This record gives sequence, C-alpha cells and structure tokens, in this order.
Amino acid sequence: MDLGLKDKVALVTGAGSPIGFGRAIALTLAREGCDIIVNDINLEEAEQAAAEVEALGRRAVAVKADISNSAEVNAMVKAALEQFDKIDILVNNAGASVPGKPFAEKAEAEWDIDLNVNLKGVLICTKAVIGHMISRKSGKIINISSGVGISAFANVSTYGAAKAGVIAFTKGLAAEVAALGINVNSVAPGGAKTGLSRNAPPEFFEFMDSFAEKIPIRRLTEPQDIGNMVAFLASDVASGIVGQTFGVDGGLIMY
Repeated sequence: MDLGLKDKVALVTGAGSPIGFGRAIALTLAREGCDIIVNDINLEEAEQAAAEVEALGRRAVAVKADISNSAEVNAMVKAALEQFDKIDILVNNAGASVPGKPFAEKAEAEWDIDLNVNLKGVLICTKAVIGHMISRKSGKIINISSGVGISAFANVSTYGAAKAGVIAFTKGLAAEVAALGINVNSVAPGGAKTGLSRNAPPEFFEFMDSFAEKIPIRRLTEPQDIGNMVAFLASDVASGIVGQTFGVDGGLIMY
C-alpha cells in the first residue's frame, strides 16, 4: 500500500539513539519518502541518524534541542521551517526516565525528569508546531506514550503519570484540531530494550528476557514495530483515525 508520504517533512524528537524507537521511526518515514528533521539531545547520534536518512535518498538535518526547554524547541522549529518551508508530521517520541523505585522514595527532582521530558516536552513541541499546521490546515501529530500509561506497573508511578497525561492530551488536542485538517493520535509501545535502557544493569536485561515469555507473541516490542505504526498514522490512509491510542505491545495489555 502506498502511504502517500513522498516529499512530506517530518520532525522526529529523540531520534538519535541507534537502538531507540525514534531512529526507527525516522528511517521508516524516510523509506516512505519523507524528509526528516532529526532531533536529539545528543547531537552526534542525531547526525548519525541524519546520515542514515540521507543514505536512503532523502534530505535530513540534525538538530540538538532539549525538548523540555521551550526556547530551544522554538529555535529548532524556526530553523526547520527556514530549511524545509513546512512541517507536515510531528512525532513526539523523545523520552526520559529515572530508575524505578517506590514513589515514597522518589525525590521531587526525579518527578521533574519524568514529567518535564515525557509530558511537558510533548506540550512544548506541539505548541511550537501547531500554529504552522493550523495555518496550513494540514498536519499529523503522533505522540509516543507507553503501556505504562495505560496499565498499573509498580515503581514507575511518575513515569506512568506522564505517559497517561500524553494520552489525555492526545484526546483533547485531537478534538480541538480535527476539523482543521490535523490528525492527532498516540502509540503505546510495550516493553522494549531501547535507548532508555542501554545503561541499565545486566539484571534488567535478564528480567526483560523473562518478561518476554509473558507476552502473547513471546517477544518484546521492536523499534520497527513502532516505526511501522507511526508511518501508518502519519499517512492519509489513517485520516479517519482521531484521538486514538494504539497499543503496539504484542498483546501484553488487552485493550
């Protein structure tokens, strides 16, 4: 199926990590014909991802920006519009987390990491782009939430609260802008070994391998799974889908 994404311009946040959802999303959109603005807080990794996009024959630019900083995000969007003239697709993928622990043991600074990046960062990036999309009466916004924002998991309460907030924001914003030609949806990945976990201790990966056996498809979520869903939602094939959250988790959480 032709998704009709040729020559669209996509801004993908958190797209630097070589093992993350963001890079898979960026490369999948590039293979479908999109030019990509690769955002990451790690410029070197963003540049590597941009080079991979260009190797696929598409234009790309790497931009370092902390998505929880509105000044940096506004500068990123301004630069992107100067170079590409438009942003058709925004993928709010960038995330962060602190090591899991009971809420009673979490410091307020740890809440801030979970909330400022995973929720406030989505709001800041969307605010920076939404006016442009409204003026064009066209746009696709895909927010990356998490299964943790839907179901109960111990020791990740503030991260889960942020991701649940992303889902609520997706629904509310979608209701506001659908009539303006802008589709807003979200994706909730399941357990995965992505950039958020690459510095985790060996026991984490042992746990994840055993956890995979509890998932109906008997494997963790792969970055390409998320890339495929995002490409679908970014296309006009999905134009009738508004304000929905799609679990891409192998059946871990039955919706």
